Amino acid sequence: MYAKQQPLGSGFTAASTADEVLAGIDLNGINAIVTGGHAGIGLETVRALGKAGASVTAGARNPDRAAAALAGTGRVEVHRLDLADPASIDAFTARYAGSGRPLHILINNAGAPLYEELVRDARGYEMQFVTNYLGHFQLALGLLPALRAAHRARVVNLSSGGHRISGIRWEDLHFATGYQSLLAYGQSKTANILSAVELDRRWAGDGIRGYAVHPGIVPGTDLNSSVGVEQLRATGLIDEAGRPVVAPHRGIKNPQQGAATTVFAASSPLLDGVGGVYLKDNDISTLDENPAPITGADPDPPAEVVPHAVDPQSATRLWDLSEELING
Repeated sequence: MYAKQQPLGSGFTAASTADEVLAGIDLNGINAIVTGGHAGIGLETVRALGKAGASVTAGARNPDRAAAALAGTGRVEVHRLDLADPASIDAFTARYAGSGRPLHILINNAGAPLYEELVRDARGYEMQFVTNYLGHFQLALGLLPALRAAHRARVVNLSSGGHRISGIRWEDLHFATGYQSLLAYGQSKTANILSAVELDRRWAGDGIRGYAVHPGIVPGTDLNSSVGVEQLRATGLIDEAGRPVVAPHRGIKNPQQGAATTVFAASSPLLDGVGGVYLKDNDISTLDENPAPITGADPDPPAEVVPHAVDPQSATRLWDLSEELING
């Protein structure tokens, strides 16, 4: 498993955009689903996929708002999807199944803000874990027949270099004690990677490959804005005038660059036959076997994958636990 984390030499860089990554790739006849596809990186992902010819379904809690944001972006339809509501996820997957269309690309893009205070869903589950990971896990399971029908499909989980903050808190998954927003965020992003590892192991035989990606840090997204202006300025994500900084060599990107690794994972022929890996800057990440601690205040945080996020035993354990959580 660890041996998979070797760069391919894709030829792209941190500064490459989604359009550049998709240049020459024809996605006509390809069906894609993008959660949270109406804002930030998700909006740019939908736009780029549509420009390349894909038919895209965007899932959003507020379909009217999403449809307005996506107007004019191509062959896009919007349906309601609340990742914290199991019934909403089931309704979404049933609607897609009813269309009879195969699903070639599933991009689990939506994410929760950094909740400074502990927030739980109706089941008592911690909300960042639910929105960033568990809801997407349920979504992928519900869409499995459509993914199989595509014969060759890819599932892309939006993770983050923030996975380095925390592994899975096996004994206190939902923070009965000791809640910290960054720990909750880190756990959820580790879960996104482990899920891609195990999904690929279980479903590759059906032609379905799993990937997790670090999109970079994109100032102006709901997630990054949730830390507040002073923190954004202190970490160099906005300038003194409040304008977003773009410095891809530091991992700080605009939305077009931030969406690039997602669409690379979803479409690049370089990844044919390769799955269960974590990507950054439009290539497979190296493995950082001796990671330094991340505090959340580092203006240039490392983002390479670390061992706890690609451990195959942990991946299987999380998958089994997640099935219990959504069926419990």
